Amino acid sequence: MYDRGHLQSIASSKGDRHYTDLATRLKVAPATAWRLWTGKTAPSVRVAAAVEAEYGIPASRLLIAKTTAGVAA
Repeated sequence: MYDRGHLQSIASSKGDRHYTDLATRLKVAPATAWRLWTGKTAPSVRVAAAVEAEYGIPASRLLIAKTTAGVAA
C-alpha cells in the first residue's frame, strides 16, 4: 500500500501544493504525478528514489505493508 498522505504533507511543506509541482520536482510526466498525488498507483522504484532524493521520504516510509484484519500481510 502507498501512503500518499505523507507524500502530500511533505511536498506541501516544501511549497508543492499541486500534482504539477510534484511532476516538476520529480521530473516525471504530469500523468505520473497525478497518479501518485491521488493514490491511484504506488511509485516505481525509480520514482520512489526520486521522492527520497527530493523530499527525504525513504521508500520504507512511502510504501506500507497491506493489512488484512489488522495483521500485516
